[in-house]
Amino acid sequence: MTPPPPLGRPRNKDGLTFDPALDDTELATVRDALARGRWADARKLLAGTGDDWDRRGHRLTVLGEGATSVAWAREWQLAEPDSPDAAALLACATVFKAVRGKGSPEAARACALTAARMAPADPTPWLAILVLARRTGTDDERVRAFDQVRARHRDHHHAHHLMAACLAEHQKDDRDDPLHEVYDFASWAAEQAPADSPLAVLPVVAHAERYRVLARAGLEPRDPARSGHWTSRRARQVMKAAFDWWLEWDVDEDAAATAHPRRKVDLNYLAHAKLHEGRMAEAAALLTRIGPHAVRAPWSYPDRDPAKAFHAARRAALGAA
Repeated sequence: MTPPPPLGRPRNKDGLTFDPALDDTELATVRDALARGRWADARKLLAGTGDDWDRRGHRLTVLGEGATSVAWAREWQLAEPDSPDAAALLACATVFKAVRGKGSPEAARACALTAARMAPADPTPWLAILVLARRTGTDDERVRAFDQVRARHRDHHHAHHLMAACLAEHQKDDRDDPLHEVYDFASWAAEQAPADSPLAVLPVVAHAERYRVLARAGLEPRDPARSGHWTSRRARQVMKAAFDWWLEWDVDEDAAATAHPRRKVDLNYLAHAKLHEGRMAEAAALLTRIGPHAVRAPWSYPDRDPAKAFHAARRAALGAA
């Protein structure tokens, strides 16, 4: 009898895994342990993460997405009421429960603010508030949450991705404005970041987020292969700059433990863009580096099956599913 896949790692019939833990195997193991109530494993993981804010945010959001994470985070907090890690996990878990429509957004925000007071230097509770505001808040609430994250870690990867998605949804007319604010935001963030920062890929992310909005509004073909969104002069310049950055700053898989925890997210966006630009050799190199670590966005844009889209990309670029 074939055993089921590990907890939290949904697998389709073709064997493709969309695991938000990406290539953080330690995180995946702890996430599965937390689902069984072993919160002490999460305590050890977060203690070892320290103030690597991008990694901490990545790990806490993945741990917080579990269906039973609220219950086990509360149990941890009852055992250790002064633990900022327990408070941060409870904040993330409560936020994701509210985002799923199974909890109060007001209560989730209050929980995150409590965690923020317990660890004033930690951007993660504010990241949780931004995740909540992305789904239930106003533009002003999103901007305030983003500013709070950036005040604590100016190059916060996940927060910049969320803000790009929010800004991309501002639509004033029936076309794509080349001067749209999301493009300005992404360019500004990339320019402000250190040379080795994966925020260099944010302009590509912004381009995909705008496609999502335009296609869902009927202003671009719903099949990205039929869209010219990735072939304009501006788009090609953005994608060349991002690909050149990857060539210079990519790391060997052997260095994964010290590499940026969300770099596979950027590679998915860049591979998706190169595929639709028609640069198959570059798309193939990126898909090879991605390996099994596919992410749902942007392959699902605007409303596609991400597994089918990812397999189609691999067939087109690599000649294999």
